[in-house]
Amino acid sequence: MAEKASLLLLFVLLLPFIDSAFGAKQSYVVYLGGQHDEKLEHQLVADSHHELLGSILGSKEAAKEAIFYSYTRCMNGFAASLEEEHAHALRELPQVLSVFVNRGRTRHTTSSWGFLGLDEDEGGQSETEVVSPPSLWRKSDFGKKVIVANLDTGVWPESESFDDTGMEPVPSRWKGICQTGTNFTAANCNRKLIGARYFIKGYEAVNGPLNISGTGEFLSPRDKDGHGTHTLSTAGGNFVKKASITGYAEGIAKGGAPHARVAAYKVCWPPKSNGGECYDADILAAFDAGVHDGVDVFTVSIGSGPPLSDYFQDGLAIGAFHAVHRGKVVVCSAGNDGPTPGTVANVAPWIITVGASSINRQFPSSAILGNNKTITGESISEYQLPKKKMYPLVSSSDVKAPNQNKTAGQLCFLGSLDPRKVKGKIVACLRGINARVEKGEAVRMAGGLGMILCNAPVNANEVAADSHVLPATQLNAIDGAEVFDYINSTVSPVAYISPARTELHAKPAPVMTAFSSQGPNSLTPDILKPDITAPGLNILAAYSMAASPTGLSFDRRHVPFNVVSGTSMSCPHVAGIAALLKGAYPHWSPAAIKSAIMTTAERMDDTYKPIKNALLQRAGPFNYGAGHVNPNVAGNPGLVYDLSVKDYYRFFCSLNYNSTQIKKITGTAFSCPARQPKIHDLNYPSITVSQLQGSVTVKRRVKNVAEGPTIYKAKVRYPPGVLVSVEPKHLEFSKKGEEKSFRMTLRAMKSSSGNYVFGSLTWKHAHYSVTSPIVVKTVTVNGL
Repeated sequence: MAEKASLLLLFVLLLPFIDSAFGAKQSYVVYLGGQHDEKLEHQLVADSHHELLGSILGSKEAAKEAIFYSYTRCMNGFAASLEEEHAHALRELPQVLSVFVNRGRTRHTTSSWGFLGLDEDEGGQSETEVVSPPSLWRKSDFGKKVIVANLDTGVWPESESFDDTGMEPVPSRWKGICQTGTNFTAANCNRKLIGARYFIKGYEAVNGPLNISGTGEFLSPRDKDGHGTHTLSTAGGNFVKKASITGYAEGIAKGGAPHARVAAYKVCWPPKSNGGECYDADILAAFDAGVHDGVDVFTVSIGSGPPLSDYFQDGLAIGAFHAVHRGKVVVCSAGNDGPTPGTVANVAPWIITVGASSINRQFPSSAILGNNKTITGESISEYQLPKKKMYPLVSSSDVKAPNQNKTAGQLCFLGSLDPRKVKGKIVACLRGINARVEKGEAVRMAGGLGMILCNAPVNANEVAADSHVLPATQLNAIDGAEVFDYINSTVSPVAYISPARTELHAKPAPVMTAFSSQGPNSLTPDILKPDITAPGLNILAAYSMAASPTGLSFDRRHVPFNVVSGTSMSCPHVAGIAALLKGAYPHWSPAAIKSAIMTTAERMDDTYKPIKNALLQRAGPFNYGAGHVNPNVAGNPGLVYDLSVKDYYRFFCSLNYNSTQIKKITGTAFSCPARQPKIHDLNYPSITVSQLQGSVTVKRRVKNVAEGPTIYKAKVRYPPGVLVSVEPKHLEFSKKGEEKSFRMTLRAMKSSSGNYVFGSLTWKHAHYSVTSPIVVKTVTVNGL
């Protein structure tokens, strides 16, 4: 009897663990395809979801309790909390395209418009905006008729970047709302910020209710983090005079499309231990609402790196596809996992994927060493050393606290430094692991007077200007190594850190950042990603007044504008340019807009030399795609590589989707050709063959978007070891809108030894150069 009682007690104690192992629920997205009848009532579609799930769970009531989102506008599906066995049963149903776990993603964060040529005052220092004659701003009326939205952390509506003075009434086509919530009312929207929503059910399905008291987060569209305000104002913020961060980068702040209407869709929340911030279920709900509301351009600075999910197991790719299918432009960040190859995210061909590069503005602050050597780094620290004199200089690894290991000291972790050895000195710290500004806080807490932050070799020449909490400067890897060498070779090393300043017209620029994720595309290698690069290093834009400039808990400062880096910052630059193109050419397709941006891109820096990477070596298509965005030329591209919906259908066929699945996705009956299409034949503005076996012929077609008759001649820069021929060699157009096809044959004449080689095709005209990168990896040499 006692034995039975013991077993019963053991069972009771283990019951919670047994339940979690065999009956645990997760949140899933159930994707049924596109929503093809816009007239269907939301509740009618939602009821069909209840019926479908009810057939698995046993009752419609159970289904209603499990489902927390129904997607009914531009896509068909739902998000629900389910046990794995029920998710598996749904996968077996013929009407279900995919069922996948509601995954969390991260934000891609770690005087650009003048640098891009939209205004002539490159530094933004003048009191009035000077618009260059060929500016795309003029052509599009500053994006006046376009609606731009971001999927991000929300918006700080009081920012001057969203001031609506002088703007016309909200367009009648706008169907969106200004959703109320914590510290956010309908009055926070205006004729500039015309809509705001928040989506949190996907986040809470994984993490439980939002911890408002612990995070200070707002259960509303209001931005606690600053990231969303920064990206939205970069894409479509209004003109703001005398914008700066603590006096640095002062000038006129503005977005790419400064007169566009903007809307904020908050899908990102405080990160949990699993790293998730922005969940698939919420992202899909935001796309579904945004397309219905009337958004023209989406800017999405979030994602997740490899391993990448199949396109229709990926909430962001699904939402983006259905937006593009309805004529919307979707621009996404490439990710911050560089310089490792194959790390690029958001690789769907219907997305414009953006890498990050520098601009020609710097914030120099020098480290002057006791050996009379002056080494220039960057900083936007508002603090200065007490006196202009030399101070003792130490390496952080030499002044670690007794209870800390050498690595903790070397990296200047909080609490890792010995105050007895640090007080009154400048400390040299190594970049890596913890936040750059946090290292300075570690020095300050230990009584240090200043910090020299030295890049590790992996960071190379990428230097960020941070709002440090003490006098500080950051050096590149080579210069940082020189500082450590000086310390190690000197009995009593000393140094001084000069105050930072703003410097314009720095050269060379652009330079690719080390953090920018790189190709090749790990999911579909025959589609080049990223597509383009744009400014993403040290970008000034509006910020949340609920956040500190560093986002670190010890930082109590608040700034209306902040300098931030990441592909999160480059993405809205291109979104703003896409909005200008949409305003100038309202009937252009998303693919035509992408083509114009890519085929007019610049591959030379401002010293007229090829763009370099962070090691100051020649960069290439896996760094920057087609090149660095050139908005004014994109406004007059000559030719575009357009894509119809049928092009995407054939692309799905090439990925082995069958006709039934394609009809569910697109709503149109389509039979895949008997001969399976090739991925490299998608009418993309770049040409990639990832497995060249002897020879291959690639098909493309271009549309004339210039006025009058035109003739173009093919000019090829051969990838090393590959012979390229184009037929026909000339394309003659008699009118605007006419399309012509051509074929390109690539023949491998030499092994590429497992590496990719690069070239380009340019269609040349007296007034236009339409350039596509050629990317090839040879597997078999022609005839061998």
